Amino acid sequence: MASCIIVGAGMAGLTAARELENHGWEVTILDKGRGVGGRMATRRIPPSRADHGAQYFSVRTRDFEEHVKQLQAAGVVKEWNLQEAEVTHPRYIGVKGMSDVPKYLAEGLTIHTGARVVRLEETGQGCTVHTESGGTFQADTLLLTIPAPQAYALLEGSQIDLAPAELLAFESISYQPCIAVIAVLNQPSLIPFPGMIKFESGPISWAADNQKKGIADEMPTVTIHASARYSSENLEGDLNQVGEKLLTYLAEWLPANAITSFQVHRWRYSLADRRHPQAYLVCQTPFRLLLGGDGFGMGNVEGAFQSGLQMARYLIEEEKTN
Repeated sequence: MASCIIVGAGMAGLTAARELENHGWEVTILDKGRGVGGRMATRRIPPSRADHGAQYFSVRTRDFEEHVKQLQAAGVVKEWNLQEAEVTHPRYIGVKGMSDVPKYLAEGLTIHTGARVVRLEETGQGCTVHTESGGTFQADTLLLTIPAPQAYALLEGSQIDLAPAELLAFESISYQPCIAVIAVLNQPSLIPFPGMIKFESGPISWAADNQKKGIADEMPTVTIHASARYSSENLEGDLNQVGEKLLTYLAEWLPANAITSFQVHRWRYSLADRRHPQAYLVCQTPFRLLLGGDGFGMGNVEGAFQSGLQMARYLIEEEKTN
């Protein structure tokens, strides 16, 4: 049986894993986080919740459209009518938050969370993956779907040489950071339905009312995404102070004395603003290694899905011909 280790339990890794398992592969996913999904993240703040990573996703390609139809039929996602003039494709959100999607995809898969990969090693018939906690995992094939800077650091630290074209691929990918603030309110915000505001300039790029969005239960919560520039300038600062400032910048959309608490999260690799043009990259390494994720192809949630799907299809076809 063909085997594969996937590093990264985001949309790309989960999609690749499900497709490979559907074709008889043995797949193990490793992720350093406490849960699956990466930036498709929903935070529970009892008795409510808030999306603090990706706020929605769009559908442009046929494969993803079919996948989203399945998610709709399963009650995992719903359409979010943003009522924006420039919107030309449907926008979707998780019924109870964006993390609903990766959690649904993860069902039945072999996933080890809290497993930070620290070293890769070639073996005679594939590779061995070592984790920080001392775990070892072996497989014929390795897929890295983590952000490109993390993948490069892992390969370099493992003394795995890359071809010039592969190094150029890493150089072609860059990410913008994002500081996200989640505020819990004791009354509804002043953000209008359907629950979002986009800012063209200034320290805030996006604000969403999760209750009006339809995912917060009892208490209103608001998510703020700082602009890429503001996030870059304040990424290493005191996050509580940064959060307080961002809340003051949103003051006109918040009733007086409405904030009961807030949390701040730092996304170092929030948006791949420069991407490798192809959906994945096959490396000329001693063992079979593919690189993918939202830094490859069309980017964002749909791009990550396509990257994972195309990597899996490549491996399945290659296995048939061997």
